[in-house]
Amino acid sequence: MSFRLHGRLWLEGPQDRFMGIGRLELLEKIHRLGSISRAAQEMQMSYKRAWDLVSSLNQQAREPLVSTQAGGKRGGGALVTPAGLALMQEFAALQARFQAFLALEEKRLLEE
Repeated sequence: MSFRLHGRLWLEGPQDRFMGIGRLELLEKIHRLGSISRAAQEMQMSYKRAWDLVSSLNQQAREPLVSTQAGGKRGGGALVTPAGLALMQEFAALQARFQAFLALEEKRLLEE
């Protein structure tokens, strides 16, 4: 019989989840698209849900991770801050190490 090992990794703050794979994906899309609304659309997520996640991230972080500009004639936008980019990079690296750990453990379990 063949088994597979799965796991999820996230960081929790005192009151709420802080960072996980979904929030990482949201930040990546905001960075690429320059818009919370377009990032939400691409993720098939409501704008309110995306805004709530960004708000939670910004409230829990030492400094804002996403800065926003209100809409108007030229439209609004969102920018992932340098702190947000650093968090994205660190969490992606942490996620890669976690996946490598799972792969090693899966191999070890299958050898037994």
